[in-house]
Amino acid sequence: MFENLISQITGIAGQRVAAVIQLLGDGCTIPFIARYRKEATQNLDEVQISDIAHHLERLQALAKRKEFILESIEKQGKLTDDLRARITKSWDETEIEDIYLPYKQKRRTRATIAREAGCEPLAKMIMSGRGFKHGDTRDEQRGVWTDDDVKGAQDIIAEWVSEFEAARNAVRMYYRRSAWVESKKTTCKDVPDEIVAKYRDWFDKRIPLNRCPSHALLAMRRGEAEKVLRVRILIEDSEATERVERMFTKPGNPHNGLIREAVADGYDRLLQPSIETEFAALSKQKADEEAVRVFQNNLRQLLLASPLGQKRVLGIDPGFRTGCKVVCLDAQGQLLHHDVVNLRNITASETLLTLDRRYHLEAVAIGNGTASRETEMMVRAIDFGHDMPVFMVSESGASIYSASEVAREEFPDYDVTVRGAVSIGRRLMDPLAELVKIDPKSIGVGQYQHDVDQTLLRRALDETVMSCVNSVGVEVNNASKQLLTYVAGIGPKLAANIVKYRDENGAFPNRKALMKVPLMGPKAFEQSAGFLRVRASAQPLDRSAVHPERYALVEKMAKDAGTTVEELMSSAEMRKRIDIRRYLNAQAGVGMETLTDIMQELEKPGRDPRTQLEEFSFDPNVKTIADLNPGMRLPGIVTNVTNFGCFIDLGIHTNGLLHISRIPRGKTFAVGEHLEVTVENIDYERSRIALKL
Repeated sequence: MFENLISQITGIAGQRVAAVIQLLGDGCTIPFIARYRKEATQNLDEVQISDIAHHLERLQALAKRKEFILESIEKQGKLTDDLRARITKSWDETEIEDIYLPYKQKRRTRATIAREAGCEPLAKMIMSGRGFKHGDTRDEQRGVWTDDDVKGAQDIIAEWVSEFEAARNAVRMYYRRSAWVESKKTTCKDVPDEIVAKYRDWFDKRIPLNRCPSHALLAMRRGEAEKVLRVRILIEDSEATERVERMFTKPGNPHNGLIREAVADGYDRLLQPSIETEFAALSKQKADEEAVRVFQNNLRQLLLASPLGQKRVLGIDPGFRTGCKVVCLDAQGQLLHHDVVNLRNITASETLLTLDRRYHLEAVAIGNGTASRETEMMVRAIDFGHDMPVFMVSESGASIYSASEVAREEFPDYDVTVRGAVSIGRRLMDPLAELVKIDPKSIGVGQYQHDVDQTLLRRALDETVMSCVNSVGVEVNNASKQLLTYVAGIGPKLAANIVKYRDENGAFPNRKALMKVPLMGPKAFEQSAGFLRVRASAQPLDRSAVHPERYALVEKMAKDAGTTVEELMSSAEMRKRIDIRRYLNAQAGVGMETLTDIMQELEKPGRDPRTQLEEFSFDPNVKTIADLNPGMRLPGIVTNVTNFGCFIDLGIHTNGLLHISRIPRGKTFAVGEHLEVTVENIDYERSRIALKL
């Protein structure tokens, strides 16, 4: 039903859209469709499939809305064949609501009161140009109407003006063409001065609506929510009013003066505010969607940041007053030891050396909060007697995790300081596995994430996390419940059941054993199995992303080549012997896309899309903003990418901003990227650092 509409919107061929709709209807997840149903969709990627899914959901909701509108108008006895046809044919939400507006149940309005007073016949007389007389008392038979009746008739005409579809579209045209966003400082005296100061850049600001950046609109709307700003979306009203007047006045109508008054009232009181509200909502929605896209991109880059891998790590949560919280983790991220080390104590270095000798540590992870630079310098000065790479790790959201139910469940016998240090160490080992335990909004890589539509944000971020988790794959025998939740087809209940079954019965020997888990039915297994790894399995394909439904195909390949699956995976020479075109089978859904994917997996089983981690050092001479001077060249790490520029960690408490105007056209940056910048300007009062490349 919807494939043609979605095809027109997205530009994707109807046949491919229909295939996605069919697969979604069969209970398939987006990652599964993108990875294992490439022939059906003709190789659509996750973004395209997700786009189709969102449009499908919107159109299904609109179809229900249309049913409700038709029923509502029919109950009023006003549903004509023409009206039914217009509503049924249209898939434009604005047009449908405009058609419905005159029939919509309203609260008591001035027009409602006038109708109850019997003024509607007079309103029709005025519009048609028929004569009437003024009097102190109404006498409809003699055509005598009071001044109050005339005012009531004008109220009815004003409502007709506001509900007239052509008038609404005319005003919309002016808004699309020439509206501007205006923000002014309010006179509210209850707002603290420090909050008012944050928005001083937005006092008396005017920006054309069609050129207003999403971050600017969200900043103004936040200022409005904090009662610092008054935000309006406006047009030059005179031209729009004249256009609407021409729709309602007719040459020779003796009542044109009354009609103009009614039109002006209807425009000022009803029509213009309604369209302004509509464009405020549309512009906010557009800004929200753009902000969410920025957040998604940043979150994806952060989740897919380079992992250190399974190494024994010393995790340090820096601190001056209470000392550094130190934890030792084994290669699986399990807590071996925790301690507190005071940087000011001369025995601090000896304590860390003792821990290294006892637990054979291989790397150090230091949180980037207070005292992080001092801690880093102390650790780097220690001679461990072996290679000991030191990494600065973002603490964003670590405090949220340490106080969460997830952390309490993992470490019921330890306080929040120990849990926070563990999280820092684990983030170095595997950022993805650790960050999925935290609400993405708390990670701090978005713009105005608390101001956008929270339902839209939650859905988009969940999709992003799921996409990242499934692109990397999950080792089922050591994955947390939170990580398993994001595997396609699993979800919270089944994830909890997998962990419980694993705890009670030991490690899963192979993928097939997952079928013994309660709630793991055939559909859930089909959707999830290809994204789960069992590295200790006797079946070599269980360590790869080859789906179990294709095991027989790979075994046939190996048999035809006169070898085993294990040797086929380890020998490039054996793989070269295979002509994959021999295994094309359209009936079984096996095309070149699937066969190519299988061969890539056999070459690099369970390939990880993440890059190798590189050690990085900040300038040792820069510890605070006071150490900066214009012209200094410094190494930095991108911590956040927004529409107005990139925030760069320079190893001090305050991040610098590489403004969009200082970035060459077409140049893009990723969260976590290392680069060299020059300090351009420093605003010590507002703690702002302007950078350039």
